[in-house]
Amino acid sequence: MSKCKTVTLRLRKVKNGTQYSLCLDYYPGYRDNITMKVITREALGIYIFAKPANQQERDFNARMMKKAEILRNRRYESIFNENNGFFDKAKMKGDFLAYFKGVADRKNITWQHVYKHFERFVNGKCTFEEVEPQVHGISA
Repeated sequence: MSKCKTVTLRLRKVKNGTQYSLCLDYYPGYRDNITMKVITREALGIYIFAKPANQQERDFNARMMKKAEILRNRRYESIFNENNGFFDKAKMKGDFLAYFKGVADRKNITWQHVYKHFERFVNGKCTFEEVEPQVHGISA
């Protein structure tokens, strides 16, 4: 995520008009490093009532808006960290196996075999913080 300056939480009416969908707008957008497409909007998958009929629906809307604002803050923090060279601890909790699978799928069959062996070696679970850049027991 580079060169994006603002992340804004927006409401968009759903077709039937009884709900709003919450989404994040990125200005001026950022280029996804995997797909190389420019991303300007992200749907959060959160829906709130357009006209809450009772207190329970108003409370639901308030809780969902707080959660959406938390997501907006996390995205903004991630962009800020990347733009200014800060270390992003949240990325270290990410799934390394999912990342490696995506890379292996774009490469040749050898990469896919390496992925299978590595997945078996780590029992199907591995985060970025568990991966070390040096191989132990092998001298170069």
